[in-house]
Amino acid sequence: MHEHDPGHGERDGASAEPTTEPDDPGPAGPLLRIVGDRRVAFLIVGAVNTLSGVVWFVLFDRTIGQLWGYMVTLLFAHVAAVLCAFVLYRRFVFRVTGNVLVDLARFESVYLVGLGINLVLLPLAVEVGGLEPIVAQLLIVFVTTIVSYVGHSRFSFRRPSDPSAPLS
Repeated sequence: MHEHDPGHGERDGASAEPTTEPDDPGPAGPLLRIVGDRRVAFLIVGAVNTLSGVVWFVLFDRTIGQLWGYMVTLLFAHVAAVLCAFVLYRRFVFRVTGNVLVDLARFESVYLVGLGINLVLLPLAVEVGGLEPIVAQLLIVFVTTIVSYVGHSRFSFRRPSDPSAPLS
């Protein structure tokens, strides 16, 4: 691994191997500096994000869901929750540098796996299991939380040993 200053590095064109440690995505964000353990900081933001996602789902279910159904509710809630989660994780836990849009694409790719799981399980729980959409979503959130944790801790915010250009 090359030594670097995560806050000021620039890509020099050399290929760098990714770090092997899932908990080495960059400098500590403010929450991590307070709690001292990246896993704890991740779980705190994850709890806030999960609550936010449920609130978005309920909000959209009670508005556009009344017109277009719970599957459209799920898609709208997904977009709102991902944008909120990205800002929270990037600002308070990971503090990585680099292209925000590239990071958002990596972040969203993890959430798309969770969304795919959700798109399969939600109609099964509602149509086959007879659950109300909100109750079904609350149960599914446990599965997607595990997927999210593994994906973000090992992919979304991981950096090569030679960091990207600073945020603009």
